[in-house]
Amino acid sequence: MNKDAIHNIVEKQRRFFYSGKTLDVEFRIKALKKLQSCIRDHESQINEAIRADLGKSSFESYMCETGLVLSELSYMIKHVREFSVEKTVHTPLAQFHSRSFVKPSPYGVVLVMSPWNYPFLLSLDPVADAIAAGNTVVLKPSAYSPETSKIICEIVRECFPEEFVSVVTGGREENTCLLEEHFDYIFFTGSQAVGREVMRRASEHLTPVTLELGGKSPCIVEKTADLKLASKRIVFGKYLNCGQTCVAPDYILCDSEIKDSLVTQIQKQIRKQFGKTPLANPNYGKIINRKHFDRICGLIEPGKVVYGGGSNPETLQIEPTVMDHVTFEDKVMQEEIFGPIMPILTYTSLDEAISRINNMAHPLALYIFTSDKAVAKKVTSACSFGGGCINDTIIHLATSEMGFGGFGESGMGAYHGKEGFRTFSHYKSIVDKKTWLDLPMRYQPYRKLNDKLIHFFLK
Repeated sequence: MNKDAIHNIVEKQRRFFYSGKTLDVEFRIKALKKLQSCIRDHESQINEAIRADLGKSSFESYMCETGLVLSELSYMIKHVREFSVEKTVHTPLAQFHSRSFVKPSPYGVVLVMSPWNYPFLLSLDPVADAIAAGNTVVLKPSAYSPETSKIICEIVRECFPEEFVSVVTGGREENTCLLEEHFDYIFFTGSQAVGREVMRRASEHLTPVTLELGGKSPCIVEKTADLKLASKRIVFGKYLNCGQTCVAPDYILCDSEIKDSLVTQIQKQIRKQFGKTPLANPNYGKIINRKHFDRICGLIEPGKVVYGGGSNPETLQIEPTVMDHVTFEDKVMQEEIFGPIMPILTYTSLDEAISRINNMAHPLALYIFTSDKAVAKKVTSACSFGGGCINDTIIHLATSEMGFGGFGESGMGAYHGKEGFRTFSHYKSIVDKKTWLDLPMRYQPYRKLNDKLIHFFLK
């Protein structure tokens, strides 16, 4: 799609937004229900598309993508009327007699830029929130997941006219054209490098942004942890989608006393969950493309591999891999892995672990496995991170009752549920001043009595 076509879509959406149709909450609910119904009708095609792009099984596609989108839509359909109601707030005595209220209002024309690793979920989840808040949406899915982009296009065209919701496919050229347009809000999920460029371009129009980025999310395993259960949940979270998950535990930081036992349990869990030959497991996916496959393989140091390490360039698959005796200076610790490699590092004191994490870029997620509540409280209080879990991984993002987002280098802003509605809404603060009474104290000429009254009311 060329620059003129993209500009025409944005202008169509702006005209549609200013027609006022999206301000009607019933219009929004009808749109959400239509999208929900269409996704259900196309579930098998969605599964096929995600399998073609990432090799995911239908079970994993529904659990981690389609089902979560349907859950978000159900939540919004149920709560959007409540979220859209203006809220009366306390009015100070100095403003007597008035009514003060906060009125949620949509931003207008919103751009959603989504990544390839969860191409269906991370495209339509923010779209659902934006629609619920009353915006029009231009969606730009990743060029790296073309089959999923195709089914998304089909669903959106079946549900909505392009002046309401539109999909722009393509690569860097289309991204550049989109970022030259004046949007009212930009929601981006992807890498830190591209996130910086999105923020820079948005600043030219002073457009507010939400950035959902990644980072090296630590997984602390403290010496009181249930190692068997911890290993089971860590293996699930790390190798889900072949490690191509923004909140996957990037590396393990464990107490040196329990490291050997933990590694043994992790090895057992990999065999149990993926079998002795993971690359032959039909439910084990693949790396998105050759570029990322080669990058991930380049992070594997054969001398430090204690499990896995094998790969198949023809199918773009890499075995679930564990590396021991890793240091923070190793290549695998210099970037977000975003693949099925689990580095194991150790600490001798919890304070040392906390200090090390806080001296690195703020991660999107943090996980702590422990049986000691004081330890869990200390870690979650002292460390800076976007969100996380105690004694589990990843599941904190699978609820519409909590916002999900990054912090510092891992992003800004949040979404899901009410927080998603808030992200795509501007809250107008309004005072409705009554006309039957007008207190004279604020007007000139200023008098001593008025000075006393001002001091009485404002203190």
